[in-house]
Amino acid sequence: MIEANLDDQTGEGLGYVMAKLLDAGAFDVYFTPIQMKKNRPATKLSVLGNPQARELLTKIILAETSTVGVRYQTWQRTIMKRHFIVVQTAFGPVHLKVASYGDLEKKTPEYADCARLAQAANIPLMTVYQAALAAVGQTSKEK
Repeated sequence: MIEANLDDQTGEGLGYVMAKLLDAGAFDVYFTPIQMKKNRPATKLSVLGNPQARELLTKIILAETSTVGVRYQTWQRTIMKRHFIVVQTAFGPVHLKVASYGDLEKKTPEYADCARLAQAANIPLMTVYQAALAAVGQTSKEK
């Protein structure tokens, strides 16, 4: 994790640096509102990334924000194995992300597919989402 406290960064600048960091391979980028010395409101920038990308991500932060320094922490993580399946619904095909860890399994319909089909059929997003989950037990094919 790479972090920096920003007390004079615009909202537009925050959005811009987030996009650049994600494009450069950051796993996640997020902002936390904080108070700094003299009770100034500020934003803490947190960037999760591969340790091999540390130098690149640091350079982007230093170039694109108002900070003059960053902090580093090393974290360990466990991630679920992921793959995709495609299920057929009455509205069309939907990709589902299947994540597993030991005997745990989660299936999540892909938002973009559900949104596209809901808009095309002029129905609520949750109708497509629920149809995709209901179709999981039926025929599906590996992507």
